[in-house]
Amino acid sequence: MYRIIIPGKFPSLNEWIAANRVRKGSWSKGNDMKQKSQAAIMPYIKKEIKKPLGTIHLCYHFYEESTRRDCDNVSSYFIKVFQDSLVKTGLLPDDNQKFIWAFEVVFHVDKLNPRIEVEISEVITK
Repeated sequence: MYRIIIPGKFPSLNEWIAANRVRKGSWSKGNDMKQKSQAAIMPYIKKEIKKPLGTIHLCYHFYEESTRRDCDNVSSYFIKVFQDSLVKTGLLPDDNQKFIWAFEVVFHVDKLNPRIEVEISEVITK
């Protein structure tokens, strides 16, 4: 099992949707947001995982400063960019159901140390 700890917090799904509405030609604020988030996540992934993964199960632990942000908004965007980051690093061939067998999401409050911890377990499939 791997445990990846990423300090701080990330934008919510609502923030990303709003950013995707801002365009100038082919430039999109939403794409910039996603690229910056992936750039922030990938060093933590590369630090912990050194070999390609097979089929995995993910458990996301979100440690928020309070209970103000909606759980679905907090988790949806991060899950998207984290799983895309696994693919972008070359550690996972794709983020479809063949390679991501399941994931679960758990929320906690930690006012002094907001972070996201992701546990990755490889699963045996037939």
